[in-house]
Amino acid sequence: MQLNKTMGVLVAAGILMAAPARQAVAQEQGPPLPKPGPEHQVLKADEGTWDAKVEVTMAPGAEPMISKGVETNTMGCGGLCLISDFKGEIADGQTFHGHGITAWDPAKKKYVGSWTDSMAAGIAHGESTWDAAAKKATGTMEMPEPSGGTLKSRMVAEYPTPDTRTMTSYMTGPDGKEFVNLRITYTRRK
Repeated sequence: MQLNKTMGVLVAAGILMAAPARQAVAQEQGPPLPKPGPEHQVLKADEGTWDAKVEVTMAPGAEPMISKGVETNTMGCGGLCLISDFKGEIADGQTFHGHGITAWDPAKKKYVGSWTDSMAAGIAHGESTWDAAAKKATGTMEMPEPSGGTLKSRMVAEYPTPDTRTMTSYMTGPDGKEFVNLRITYTRRK
């Protein structure tokens, strides 16, 4: 019995003494772990619960279908990414659920993200840049089409106040001209 206690103490001491050595080896083997910086504060501004008015336009000149939803955003991965969960309804009363992750890519100097939802058969990928003076993010998103192709859109997110924002998605119509196919107006819950 005494031998088991002694062995346990020796193993614990060995683990504690080896920890600094393992940390030093890990630091020598690769770059330091990323830490949140000013770029992540842009993502953090979206943290919280937001009521959403959703306007979907299926074709140029068509009347938008209007519905409501709620987006809940949390910072994850130690403050390095924004995790978004959107729940709402589609104009015909069906439920809609979407999930996204956005992070800062220091190599690209852009925000990168992915999105999937209950109306998609795959994952959409996007990239954007932030203009602090204009309080606006602009970028593109590519998503799989049911037919096997890829849909591309241009995205603009504007932040007129800390508690309101608008995300607008532009698609190319059959005439080759851009039209607004999606606009979501967000208001932060207090």
